[in-house]
Amino acid sequence: MSLRLAASILAGTILAANTSYAQSNYPDRNVKLVVSFAPGGPTDVGARIVGQALQEKWGKTVIIENRGGAGGNIGTVAVARAEPDGYTILVTTSAFSVNLTYSANPGYSAADLKIAALIATTPNIIVGAPDLKAATLKEAMELARTEKFAYASAGAGTTPHLSAERIFRLVGKLDVRHVPFTGAAPAMNAVSAGHVQLGSVAMTPAIELVKAGKLRAFAVTSAKRSPELPNVPTVSETGVANIDDATWVAMFVPAKTPPAIIAKINADVNDILKQSAITQQISKAGLDPLGGSLESIEAYVTAENKKWGEVILATGAKEEDKK
Repeated sequence: MSLRLAASILAGTILAANTSYAQSNYPDRNVKLVVSFAPGGPTDVGARIVGQALQEKWGKTVIIENRGGAGGNIGTVAVARAEPDGYTILVTTSAFSVNLTYSANPGYSAADLKIAALIATTPNIIVGAPDLKAATLKEAMELARTEKFAYASAGAGTTPHLSAERIFRLVGKLDVRHVPFTGAAPAMNAVSAGHVQLGSVAMTPAIELVKAGKLRAFAVTSAKRSPELPNVPTVSETGVANIDDATWVAMFVPAKTPPAIIAKINADVNDILKQSAITQQISKAGLDPLGGSLESIEAYVTAENKKWGEVILATGAKEEDKK
């Protein structure tokens, strides 16, 4: 054996050993969670609850970095291009699935990232400004036929955006302008201040505003009413449309992340989601804890990619809405 070949084999053995050691000791330094929406929304809330629990479990700092914009695409693309070592994790919503079809060029493909954990799901909610002269969803839609209305969302290419498009345009045949924000919290602030007449967001940032009378809650898009807002009817109950839409929150990593690291993230998040203190925090925010094996959550996201692609075709939603 030549000296060069022997050196090459030794180097490969050392690299493999170091890689194996790094995976078995993951994480051995700080981990960053890139949240693809602004603070205050379901993505941010889910990331902070789980991130704090992971920090305690791992004994390493878990840093939250909000990178909102382009309906979640900015943060998603940043993680897709990150080093696949498990130290940069994306926390995003079902916008991941929507933008694969909605965006002409989202900057990523389904193959660029792997789901590591499914945190929670929440209904979307249709709300109105506090001074809006409508008590129900039907009344709000009737007003929109004669007045110039707009609705706010957490961003174009999010599931609340598409829920609103289905309700207002597809079913109601209304010309209600879409006003996208960088997250659900700023969208709700705009509606509660009366700058925008209507809003469609995941429930989390709307709950306290509704309870305080700063927003009118018209309907939730789930099949059943939410225990956090039990007096708010479902869209189906209003008689407007038969809809069962939700926004989910999940963690993704770059596709080439070692399987052992992905498996550890999945197992540790699933363990966290079984803790009553954590599930109470998540439920209080209007979220339903999920979890699941890697196989089951991969199948779930694949089905969501297909579902929202079909909804986009049905609603005729266009990427120009982002402008």
